[in-house]
Amino acid sequence: MTFSTLVSALIALGVNATPSQPAQSRDIDGVELAQLSFRSRIVLRVQTTTLAMVPEASLREKKGPKCIAASEILAAAVLARSSVDLVLRGGYRMRARFPANCPGLDYYSGFYVAAGADGKLCAGRDVIRDRAGGECEIEKFRQLVARN
Repeated sequence: MTFSTLVSALIALGVNATPSQPAQSRDIDGVELAQLSFRSRIVLRVQTTTLAMVPEASLREKKGPKCIAASEILAAAVLARSSVDLVLRGGYRMRARFPANCPGLDYYSGFYVAAGADGKLCAGRDVIRDRAGGECEIEKFRQLVARN
């Protein structure tokens, strides 16, 4: 029996699959029904690279958004221990700043991000996890634009 077949069968029997209620079972007309809860979480592995698009000296930081969609991240680079530069779809470049140094990011070539239930990565809420298991809280996002 496949997972989707099992879920369809449980729904047909009237089993609730809501994460907010604890698991319960009940007997109705000789048929025992049980409640089943599902939780899922998507974790993205972001491979770091050398960003050669625009030299660092020709960029300046502007105020950035509170959140970015995790699906918009195309590439990343660790240029300093206190931040990660992200390249987003459309050629936009964002800098995720940390309140303190995050030394594990430059040791391995990559890190993990777990977007919230809304599919977004938000400052003050989410963290970047290095591959050694350390966490760096995202303090704020800054948009990187060319200097005039």
